[in-house]
Amino acid sequence: MHFWPETGKVLIVLGLLLAAVGLFLVFKDKLPFTPGRLPGDIVIRRENFTFYFPLGTCILVSAIITIVFLLWRR
Repeated sequence: MHFWPETGKVLIVLGLLLAAVGLFLVFKDKLPFTPGRLPGDIVIRRENFTFYFPLGTCILVSAIITIVFLLWRR
């Protein structure tokens, strides 16, 4: 039965991810940066128009996901 060890690994990773999200939500007001307002995020405000593109946040999320998947393959 090769199914159960893989399922166990998936559940462990999902549990760690859920714990990380929970810690982030608890301590987000104490972080030195605000996700969504990182350096590199583009905000253009005009009279009745606001354009927001979270470039810095996208790069950070991409790097974190890449590290998670690299660790997953090992």
